[in-house]
Amino acid sequence: MKFTPEPRTELIVGHFRVITLKIQVILPSVCGEVTRVVPRSSRPFLRTSFFYAKNLEVSKLDLLEEIKKIEKEVEEKFENVKDLDQLEDLRVEYLGKKGKISQIFSKMGQVADEKKPLVGKETNILKNKAQKMYEEIKAKKEKELKQKRLKAETIDITLPGAKVNVGHKNPFTHIIDEVVELFLGMGFSIEEGPEVENEYYNFAALNIPEDHPARDLQDTLYVDDEYLLRTHTSPVQIRTMEKQDPPIRIIAPGRVYRSDELDASHSPNFHQIEGLVIDKDISFSDLKGVIAEFVHEIYGEERKIRFRPSYFPFTEPSAEVDVSCNVCKGEGCSFCSYTGWVEVLGSGMVHPNVLRMSGLDPDVYSGFAFGMGWDRIAMLKYDIDDIRVLYENDKRFIHQF
Repeated sequence: MKFTPEPRTELIVGHFRVITLKIQVILPSVCGEVTRVVPRSSRPFLRTSFFYAKNLEVSKLDLLEEIKKIEKEVEEKFENVKDLDQLEDLRVEYLGKKGKISQIFSKMGQVADEKKPLVGKETNILKNKAQKMYEEIKAKKEKELKQKRLKAETIDITLPGAKVNVGHKNPFTHIIDEVVELFLGMGFSIEEGPEVENEYYNFAALNIPEDHPARDLQDTLYVDDEYLLRTHTSPVQIRTMEKQDPPIRIIAPGRVYRSDELDASHSPNFHQIEGLVIDKDISFSDLKGVIAEFVHEIYGEERKIRFRPSYFPFTEPSAEVDVSCNVCKGEGCSFCSYTGWVEVLGSGMVHPNVLRMSGLDPDVYSGFAFGMGWDRIAMLKYDIDDIRVLYENDKRFIHQF
């Protein structure tokens, strides 16, 4: 520590000597009057002496120089900022609570009252300048960053778009939608039932005797001694007649199961849709009218219809329904076995025994039923020669429909 003494005064007070010096201390530039109080008999610089300082003040000129120095630093560092992180570090260094500008304000208590306005004014100017520079540079850097990001994310709208793979309806779905819409338009409703069925609803209630071949293990997939995977959707007709009073007009679409080997014309699981009408005075002519409407709507007005006598345990009389071959137009070809006709569905008048087992009086009510496979309808309508392609979900095949 250096100090420059100026003319001093001494005063003897009792056993003490009071020495007053006006000094300038070079630590950070403090000046003022310092009174040294020492024992009267001691030399001024004995270790037992102590200082009593009064009227010490921070030099106004040195604070102003410090302000200018900080201002120069701010200008240089803020102008060379590279990114927002570096800018934030500078804000903390100069404008933070413990920053260099805040430290100047903390020294204001050591400045003489008459000199505080000037030092305070210069300090505020510096603070406002630094704050303005910080905000301007921050806005500039954020804009540059945004432009850089937008440039990187720019999309060339002239480029072809990425192809999106879109699903497509299976021919099954096309057929069932078309058939359901047709029958709903004729006043039918949709009924559904369980796929795991018991023997009563699948066989007995449909007038199928115990010794009928359909009950053999070779034709039916049994779950246990009583339950099986339904072989047709006809059980839905029985359940509907048990719970609903005539008039009844329903269709029953759904999945069914048979113990068949998978080949071009057979599958162990396939789909059926059956229809049932029960009311008073229902006749075979009503059945023919409904079937004709169905065939012409699905296959076209030009298709001819033939009812061929047949046998089903649950209908009497029964008939197979054939339509003219769509390949040879009825002339005869390999597709129709050179008959000119293709079988599409089975039908008939509901057997009186079936009505009785369902709780209906056959002397009062009568009705007709029909059933067909979606698979066969789709194959005939779209000229498909192998049933297996309907279940393979090959997009190359499905997207043709």
